[in-house]
Amino acid sequence: MPKGYWVSVYPTIDDPERLDVYNELAGLAVAAAGGRVLAGIGSRVDAHEAGIAERVVLIEFDSFGQAVAARASAAYQKALAELPDGFERDFRIIEGLAQPPARR
Repeated sequence: MPKGYWVSVYPTIDDPERLDVYNELAGLAVAAAGGRVLAGIGSRVDAHEAGIAERVVLIEFDSFGQAVAARASAAYQKALAELPDGFERDFRIIEGLAQPPARR
């Protein structure tokens, strides 16, 4: 079964401390839903094209359905309510490949 992924890109973050409550609640919600953070806060980014390198977060779930359910969960909705007003991010849930390509 293909895995599911949350991909979040934050174009700008003027005041990172304003995200502390969201980050804590979101981390708890992701862990409770079986998600694993693969890349996130503090990770190095080599940005190209649009050049957005402020923050990129990649979270893996065992399935696409699990990733969608985690986003809809009451725990994650509580975290979303803590995002500051006017805060901008590009959030997507994507399905992984059914079978990863063979390595060469």
